Amino acid sequence: MSADQGPISVKRKTGIEPFHQSGQTIEATLQDYWTWGSSNLLDNTERGMLAEYIVALDLGVATGARYEWEAYDLATSEGVKVEVKSSAYIQSWHQDRLSTLRFNIAPHEAWDAETNEFDRTVRRRSDVYVFCVLAHKDQRSIDPLNLDQWAFYVLDTRVLDADATHQKSIGLNGVLKLGAKKVGFGMIQEAVQRAHKSTQS
Repeated sequence: MSADQGPISVKRKTGIEPFHQSGQTIEATLQDYWTWGSSNLLDNTERGMLAEYIVALDLGVATGARYEWEAYDLATSEGVKVEVKSSAYIQSWHQDRLSTLRFNIAPHEAWDAETNEFDRTVRRRSDVYVFCVLAHKDQRSIDPLNLDQWAFYVLDTRVLDADATHQKSIGLNGVLKLGAKKVGFGMIQEAVQRAHKSTQS
């Protein structure tokens, strides 16, 4: 392996790709792995990726493949950088009460996949945050694939930088106090564009 190689280009898989050994396929496909590993949509990690995908759908950028280590989660076709955070009242484990909604907003260093270097400046990297809440409160009927059960709160990053400069997390009430706009699925793209324009004024 040479010392200077760029990042691997990830081609979107279809799910039908088989596992194989010694030139022979076995009776298991990538889709089998996906359903095994990703069926618990209420799991915190899985719910976070699902929320990111839902926002990407609304923004019209749910193409290609997701990169784990980008400095921000999504970019719109106009180049607006978007950070997606999620929280939920209902978890997959036993609960005596509904969970308190909380979002990670900590500024951070960033790794550049193109250069394989860290930017050591601790800051928020996006133009806009989208806080995604799986708002349904009934464990028996919760369905993360039902977009009516989600609410989205859009806030320009400049507001966080000004009013929560070094804050590492924030609750929903804090997000609302900072002026985040609540929208449903189908209205996220417009809200993101509006929030980004406010940063340019």
